[in-house]
Amino acid sequence: MQKIINLIVFMFIGLTLSAQTTDKTADYSRPKKFVISDIKITGIKYLDTDILLHIAEFRVGDEIDIPGDKFTSTIKKYWKQGLFSDVQISYTPVKGNEVAVEIYLQEQPRLSRVVFKGLRSGQEKDIRGKLHLRTGNQVTEDIVKNSERIIKDHFKEKGFYFCSVNSIVKNDTTYKNTVKLIFNVDRGKRARIKDIEIAGNVHIKDKKVRRWIKNTKKVNLNIFKASKYYEPSFKEDKKVLIDKYTENGYRDATIVSDSLYVIEKHKFSLGNVFRKILGKPTKPKIKKKLVLKLNIAEGNKYYFRDIKWIGNTKFPSEYLSTILNIKKGDHYDKTLLNNRLNVDEDAVTTLYMDRGYLFFNVQPVEVKVEKDSIDLELRIYEGEQATINKVIIEGNTKTNEHVIRREIRTKPGELFSRSKIMRTQRELATLGHFDPEKLGVDFKPHQENNTVDLTYSLEEKANDQLEISGGWGGGMFVGSLGVRFTNFSARKLFKFKEWNSIVPTGDGQTLSLRGQTNGKYYKSFNISFVEPWLGGKKPNSFHVSFYYSSYSKYNWYSQSQTDDPGQFDVLGASVGLGKRLEWPDNYFTLMHTVGYKRYFLDNYDMGFGFKTGNSNILTYNLVFGRNSVSQPLYPRNGSDFSLSIELTPPFSLFKSDKWWELSDSEKDIIMNGSGTDQEKKSKIQDAQNKEKYKWVEYHKWDFKGSWYKSLIGDLVLSAHVRMGYLGYYNKDLGYSPFEKYQLGGDGMSGYNMYGVQNIGLRGYENNSLTAEERYQDPITGAIATRRSAVIYDKFSVDLRYPLALKPQATVYGMVFVEAGNSWSKFKEFNPFDAKRSAGVGVRIFLPMLGMLGVDWGYGFDKVFDANGNDQNAGGSQFHFVIGQQF
Repeated sequence: MQKIINLIVFMFIGLTLSAQTTDKTADYSRPKKFVISDIKITGIKYLDTDILLHIAEFRVGDEIDIPGDKFTSTIKKYWKQGLFSDVQISYTPVKGNEVAVEIYLQEQPRLSRVVFKGLRSGQEKDIRGKLHLRTGNQVTEDIVKNSERIIKDHFKEKGFYFCSVNSIVKNDTTYKNTVKLIFNVDRGKRARIKDIEIAGNVHIKDKKVRRWIKNTKKVNLNIFKASKYYEPSFKEDKKVLIDKYTENGYRDATIVSDSLYVIEKHKFSLGNVFRKILGKPTKPKIKKKLVLKLNIAEGNKYYFRDIKWIGNTKFPSEYLSTILNIKKGDHYDKTLLNNRLNVDEDAVTTLYMDRGYLFFNVQPVEVKVEKDSIDLELRIYEGEQATINKVIIEGNTKTNEHVIRREIRTKPGELFSRSKIMRTQRELATLGHFDPEKLGVDFKPHQENNTVDLTYSLEEKANDQLEISGGWGGGMFVGSLGVRFTNFSARKLFKFKEWNSIVPTGDGQTLSLRGQTNGKYYKSFNISFVEPWLGGKKPNSFHVSFYYSSYSKYNWYSQSQTDDPGQFDVLGASVGLGKRLEWPDNYFTLMHTVGYKRYFLDNYDMGFGFKTGNSNILTYNLVFGRNSVSQPLYPRNGSDFSLSIELTPPFSLFKSDKWWELSDSEKDIIMNGSGTDQEKKSKIQDAQNKEKYKWVEYHKWDFKGSWYKSLIGDLVLSAHVRMGYLGYYNKDLGYSPFEKYQLGGDGMSGYNMYGVQNIGLRGYENNSLTAEERYQDPITGAIATRRSAVIYDKFSVDLRYPLALKPQATVYGMVFVEAGNSWSKFKEFNPFDAKRSAGVGVRIFLPMLGMLGVDWGYGFDKVFDANGNDQNAGGSQFHFVIGQQF
């Protein structure tokens, strides 16, 4: 029997080989031994024949049986490659027992083109990008099946669960051995998840379980999350669901099973009604929906019981328990435990690492599980303290190394500190010279000598700015041109060989030049310079600025040009010194600034009380602030608060009461002159105000606060508050006509008007929320109104999300709510009397242009003037700004 079986097998092998080998003299019942004198591969056009020869199981000089297993197994190996559509082996006798072997391989057909049917051009473009099918590539069965799978997954991800793909491989007669690959795609209807059925849950309600499933939602009114089923997303959802259970104490929770089934519902069709009436066959319309079913085993809810520290010698267990902040009876949460041990900024690991224990490790071990309680041992390996050996900086191609090193808080020879590394990264981000998303730090520990090397990796970004903008304000169009070099180097100013740009750069200084004009009526120029490290040894900043503005033939109140000659000029300068403080903490700063401004009025009505004359303002400004935001362009956490106090000398204390009033003889001279009585009284009033405001005095208080908190990933909630008050020393002198506030709109006047401070409040017209007051004209005795705000407040909250965070552009959208108001007297201040608004906006930061902003806001409250008339200043408002951030 065995001989018969062997004979049948041998005959089968021989028949197989006979279809693929050629030798008319071969006797398949009695194979002969031959020596291979030559092997060649034929039929190959693209592949490497030398590599293909190595696949064969015989070599030149080998003695083999023909027919035999060597040929058969070699043929199988070539077929297994999946690269060939035909494989044949033949041999030719040469002399004696020598033969020449030929291996014929027909390559799989090559792709000539890919055709999609049933897709729009945009869909086809997306699919081609995912398939990566190139002309000339081989077309194998695996490639075709994989392409079908990619197309189906693409549409399933978009909710087309019933998508079908039929592929056809068709010979292309244009080129030899080439084929066209045709995909017939039917997306079908978008499959909605009608319901997510939850079974097995006892303690957690269905609604909460569905909320924990972030990416897979059933049909509801949620417009932000589409109802669709996509397998990879659902797998992630299941993992998150179990994580949520464990965070709530259900450490044994598992998903026992999940299933997906289709329900079909016949849709009403008016066409079918008419077909039935006419006796024609109907065409049923079926709507398919998915039902997802989850079967959950929650298990018991567990609680922390006894937590014991093992191996700690540097800190007592009681102190570590305080830092851990997990109490007996809290529900058992492994995620919380890991965060409090290793992740949070104030975690136990941070406590040790801030004191140099780089090799610190803590392992939580469940030593006892009893009923619903778990006892833990937190086993600590403290190790030795590690000192910093080297601090290496990489990637600074433009910024000089000393600018970076002075911001680094981890110095060689000091103990390793995790908090100092995090603070260093924050300081490098706030410099503005590097891409904050690409900042990195690499640790290279040397445990043999308890040292570590730190490498800070940076990527320079363009941050110099060119401002070319136009805006409408104050009744005229104003164009601006400015440049701002934020990494300037004054010491290289005359070292032209060291310049690597159009200006000397690399020392972190800031030089700003800006001009504005509308051609005929207004022009303004300013220049400023900032040195953040005066002297280069301590973070004491120095800044200086000069500015000049000129306004001519323009009436501020009527907001129209006039032929009456008149001019208003402002000349000013300021110099300041700043200092980083170590107390209350090292995020605080203190800035001192001394400034001088001189106003020149020549027959120009600015509402200051006189039309011709000069006013001088000498100020001392003190700013006490704290800034801990993570980065300047798109902060995710931290806060920025500042209190500014600006004081002028109290000149009136050194003068007699009402020194500005003219004597009776001076008044008589004017009254006996030419002109009407009203014109004469006006001259007296003008002369008295000119003397009254020759040296302006006031005290001004401004508070600004911003707070940022990351909610989920890059979704950030920010809150802002601004308040200001302009006070006086002398009651008889009253409020200064200069340095008051204007509120409403985009916060820009279109041009830089010195003497007023503009504050934006979106949803209302520019300057529309500036308080109006009624007063008696000292000349005519008539009751008039004027805008005059000496106190204001503003509150805003926005929710922002980035669309792009790249060196080339930072783009984010936001929704916001705001409220604020202004008052003409301190006693009228009412923080609950606020004008409210809400809206949406987008911010785009381009390195060359700065911040661009477009907002739509809606003002909800009516705005009345001093006479009780509705100004129609609210409602729908668009705000477009170049070069400013709200």
